[in-house]
Amino acid sequence: MDNQVEIYCKNTKSFHKYPIGISLIDIYNDLNIKLKYQVVAARVNYKVEDLNFLIYKPKDIDFIDLSTPSGMRVYVRSLSMVLAKAVSEIFPQAILRIEHPISKGYYCKLDNLNQDVTSEVILLIKERVNLIISQGKRIVCEEKQTSEVKDLFVSRANQTDKLALFETLGNPYCRFFRIDDFIDYYNGVLLPSTDYLKLFDLVQYYDGLLLLVPNRENPFELEEAILLPKMFDIFKEYLGWNKIMNLNTVGEFNVACRNNQSFNLIKVSEALHEKKVASIADMISQRAEKVRFVLVSGPSSSGKTTFSKRLSVQLMVSGLKPVVLSLDNYFVNRTETPLDENGEWDFEHLHALDLPLFNQHLKQLLNGEEIEIPAFNFEDGKRYSKGDKLQLKSDSVLIMEGIHALNPQLMEDIPLETIFKIYVSALTTISIDNHNWIPTADTRLLRRIIRDYRFRNYSARETIARWPSVRRGEEKWIFPFQENADVMFNSALLFELAVLKKHAEPILAEVPKYCDEYTETHRLIKFLNYFVPIHDREIPPTSLLREFVGGSSFRY
Repeated sequence: MDNQVEIYCKNTKSFHKYPIGISLIDIYNDLNIKLKYQVVAARVNYKVEDLNFLIYKPKDIDFIDLSTPSGMRVYVRSLSMVLAKAVSEIFPQAILRIEHPISKGYYCKLDNLNQDVTSEVILLIKERVNLIISQGKRIVCEEKQTSEVKDLFVSRANQTDKLALFETLGNPYCRFFRIDDFIDYYNGVLLPSTDYLKLFDLVQYYDGLLLLVPNRENPFELEEAILLPKMFDIFKEYLGWNKIMNLNTVGEFNVACRNNQSFNLIKVSEALHEKKVASIADMISQRAEKVRFVLVSGPSSSGKTTFSKRLSVQLMVSGLKPVVLSLDNYFVNRTETPLDENGEWDFEHLHALDLPLFNQHLKQLLNGEEIEIPAFNFEDGKRYSKGDKLQLKSDSVLIMEGIHALNPQLMEDIPLETIFKIYVSALTTISIDNHNWIPTADTRLLRRIIRDYRFRNYSARETIARWPSVRRGEEKWIFPFQENADVMFNSALLFELAVLKKHAEPILAEVPKYCDEYTETHRLIKFLNYFVPIHDREIPPTSLLREFVGGSSFRY
């Protein structure tokens, strides 16, 4: 019995004994587990491991499929590697950049292609991807001394973007992946073989291509691409700024920090923010004769509040008198709040707001009348009158911030020419390397973990537990309306993840290693390890980042 190990399978809710060194895929097949969707990996003691992972000690094992965020990441990473291999075989001189998620897919560029990315080019790549998938090639994880791995990638002319990353990580050994003689690096586990990839598509997207993946809610179907021209333009603008500073990847950023350039990066990034806020204020002031209402929307922890405060300052510079009104004041009494599919109060529902009263008040303000602003008490869930009055003067603009600010149903009775709409989001434009992007949601989650811990007395575990619900609300009430904005503002700062690192790590370290939330915690800790930490002492008190890490000169 000494050569056996006991595991607890969460899928079957039972203990089992197996020979030491058995793989996860062998356990899965032996137990004849049937998941709703295709198995892609397993959580071993709450850490995601690939199906070839070998078991030598007692473990809790939970096999996961494409319906989980962790499972979808495994699938997309594996698909990205197959795409990279296909491009290297058809266009050996080309450099594939998987730059960022957008339009329900992943935007890719082909540099050094020497021709346009046409439908014929995309078809060639797609056919090669399908061929590699059909051949069921093994995806092998290897680990060698970092110096050896660097030598391997030096010999690959189109993969030198990883060298700075390996250098600054400082690990004696490094893990990489191989399909036949093609090697690549990824920041997480992959599938055992290419034939696990059942569904994908490649379509033309502006000057590049869009990699489409299975739908998160129903992995039997592909996500449907939706053109987002305004969002795409913002990404391109900030990617252009990164290229000007020669900082496209985390490795390049880390090298710059080690060369004492971090303070300059902070100054340039903050100056860019200030310039963009001032530009938006100028746009509003140029339409000041008609615009009376400025609406600011964006997902959780995108920095809407600080943006609104900085915009107010710039509007005053332009000779206007901004007045701030919170949409939260117009919550209906809790007993009147709509219910969600689980019978719980849905505070993110549009009709959790008293739309008739809200529109009535806006009409009165347009007519120069004085209104009494309601007040909502979050403790007892009731609306009260506190006697607060509001009246707009000829040079006043009303700034309103909230998740529904871009929803056309919010202000159906108000003339469109009186409204200026702004969408704020944290669009992370730096990548780990050419094939490993940084999800914009990760930046926002880290911001929220730090803010909730510092200012709202929530643990990281509690914030992580709530995050899926927050994301569902965003998908329903915010993202569908983002292109309604007159202008978009990217609140991400090039240096911020290096600053968030030292704030987030001790908070994440408090999450127990025996809970479901540890899976996401472990992933975030590994992700933060990519960054060289930098101190926040040079960050100005008006910085948007101060809303989360503290030290802001604004009041919240």
